[in-house]
Amino acid sequence: MNLIALGINHNSAAVEVRERVAFAPEQVGEALGHACEQCQVEEVVILSTCNRTEIYAIAPESVNAADKALELIDWMANYHHLSAAELRQSAYHFEARQALQHIVQVASGLDSMVLGEPQIFGQLKSAYAVATESGTVGSELGRLFPRAFAIAKRVRTDTAIGENPVSVAYAAVDLARHIFSDLKQCNALLVGAGETIELVTRHLVEAGVNGIVIANRTLGRARELAQKFGAEAVLLAEIPGQLLDADIVITSTASQLPILGKGAVEQAVKARKHRPMLMVDIAVPRDIEPQVGELRDVYLYSVDDLREIVEQNMRSRHKEARKADQIIADGINLYMEDLRSLAAVDVVKDYRRMAEQMRELELQRALRALSRGEDPQRIATQLARAITNKLIHAPTTGLRQASAEGRQDVLAHARKLLGLAPGHQPELVPEDDDTGDEEDLDIGLPAPETKKPGHTLQ
Repeated sequence: MNLIALGINHNSAAVEVRERVAFAPEQVGEALGHACEQCQVEEVVILSTCNRTEIYAIAPESVNAADKALELIDWMANYHHLSAAELRQSAYHFEARQALQHIVQVASGLDSMVLGEPQIFGQLKSAYAVATESGTVGSELGRLFPRAFAIAKRVRTDTAIGENPVSVAYAAVDLARHIFSDLKQCNALLVGAGETIELVTRHLVEAGVNGIVIANRTLGRARELAQKFGAEAVLLAEIPGQLLDADIVITSTASQLPILGKGAVEQAVKARKHRPMLMVDIAVPRDIEPQVGELRDVYLYSVDDLREIVEQNMRSRHKEARKADQIIADGINLYMEDLRSLAAVDVVKDYRRMAEQMRELELQRALRALSRGEDPQRIATQLARAITNKLIHAPTTGLRQASAEGRQDVLAHARKLLGLAPGHQPELVPEDDDTGDEEDLDIGLPAPETKKPGHTLQ
């Protein structure tokens, strides 16, 4: 399994770096094909969220996985027009089993800024679906990701890692509780209409906030979300007017350029007569210009600023995370066993093909003899004997060689493979026996036989 997982996240890179290598949704399809072509990887999935950008790829068995990981990191830097040396300083990569473990940890929320947050599971499933649609998922990732999702689901159901929902959205609302003494007196302006904003809206409603306005590029999606929570929907163009009444502003869009600048916020603050305003930008790239934080009476927080709140909320989940680690380890062990068992598939296919060729050859020989009027009983006996002798010839030769070399381990394994009872001592020289059944090939070889002196193979 030449699996590679690489990228950057909230632990390895600051938001200034992460926003520069984030893939916009409309870029991902093109980027997947470009990565396969330029880096010559067989399969690839790209995950890009506000806290991480990661690539999962299957490299050819003939290449060094570590070298291919560095090549992919350099490709990502080149794709986003930044220094490869700079990105390498912030990037990490994993190979084989460790790469699989990382993917499952990401899917389970164990590698998130907020331990156990559930949103990443859906984001990873979406990334996998996009790659599948783009044709960059083959048999290996197509087998691996469903198993990773199954393990992550078990983590969610068998531990309390997801109880008392904690996420970046929850942390943003929790921050508002610390700044305003009574959220029931506050109005909120939410920019965006994706999953994160939906979570923010839910938490704000539960906190009893006075009123909520949802601004989005398309009014339809904003209205759809607003109807769920009794909020008001507006277009992005109406944001300057909405800022006048907004005590809390939380943004999370996929825009590549800032939506809120210093000038618009400064005008709103003056019109509000310097009533405090909390602004939380949880988008990557950022939706709010950093200079907004220089204004008096404005409390601006980015994703990275939420770390302290996030860490407090994580403490209660560490015990459950240890249980999750064991579930993940068990799931990966089982997957690796299944993966190793697949290696036998080609051997079984080849052996069956060889056996069928032998059968067909001997059957045609028998049919020709019958057409000449020879005795059917004798022909049937010769047919069974010939097939049996040919099937056991190679194993018999191998067993004799192993015995001569003192390889008792090979002989012991051969007993299991051939379905021989412990203590049974089979003859390695075939003899006459017409009781073999070709259907036994599904589970093992027919019972060994010996031949009578002077007998010649047909």
